[in-house]
Amino acid sequence: MRGQMPRSVREAEAVQAELRPLLDLVGPGPMTPARVAGVDVAYDGDRLAAAVSVLDGTTLEIVEEVAVSGRTTFDYVPGLLAFREVPSLLEALGRLSAAPDLVVCDGYGLAHPRRFGLACHLGVLTGLPTIGVGKTAFVGVHTDPAAARGSWTDLTLDGDVVGRVLRTRDGVKPVFVSVGHRVDLDTACHNVLNLTPRHRLPETTRAADGLSRRTLAENRRTGLVESAQHEETG
Repeated sequence: MRGQMPRSVREAEAVQAELRPLLDLVGPGPMTPARVAGVDVAYDGDRLAAAVSVLDGTTLEIVEEVAVSGRTTFDYVPGLLAFREVPSLLEALGRLSAAPDLVVCDGYGLAHPRRFGLACHLGVLTGLPTIGVGKTAFVGVHTDPAAARGSWTDLTLDGDVVGRVLRTRDGVKPVFVSVGHRVDLDTACHNVLNLTPRHRLPETTRAADGLSRRTLAENRRTGLVESAQHEETG
C-alpha cells in the first residue's frame, strides 16, 4: 500500500481511487511466460498464510514456492479484499529468487465494483503483469458460454466489458477472467487456457491454494504466527 494501512472503508476506497489511474489495461502481456505465479491466501480466524507458487510456463511443474504467515490487519469487506491480502503477498513475492513473468490471482481484476480488484492492486504495486481468475461472478452480467472448452461470453458492468466468462473444461462450470495490470483480455484468456490442461482452475491457483492450506495447517500444529518461508527450486 501507499503509506500506512487505511483505517476505514472510506480511506481504503480512496487508496483504490488514487491507484486506479496507474493501471495498464492494454498490455499486451506475455503470451508464453517462462515463470507463472499463482497467489492465494488461507485464513484461520485472524491468522493467515499467503502463498506464491511459481510454475514453469511450459511444463506447469512447480519451480519455486514461498509462504508467509501472519495476522490480518484489515477486516473483510467485499471489494476491499486487497487490503487484507496484498501486504503478505508482497512479502512472499519479494522472497522469490526471480520475478515471475505473470501473476494469476484467485480473484478479480477489472471485474470489481470500482474497477480495481486484487489483481489490479497487486499489479500496480509490483509492476508485474497480473490477471484475476474468479470461481464465481462478483459483479456484472453475462450469459453462459457454450459447453465446449475455450468458449466464452463477455462479462459486462454498466455496459462496459470488464472480463470474460471462460469455459476451461467441456461441460464444466466456467471461470471469470479479468485483467489486472499490463495484460489485455485476449492474452489473459490465452494464458488461462494454457494453465488449465486437466482441471477447471489454473494449475497456478491449485498449487498456491494447496501451499497456503498446508502452511496454515502446519501453523496450527506448531502454534507459529511469525513469518515462515517454504521454497522448492528446480
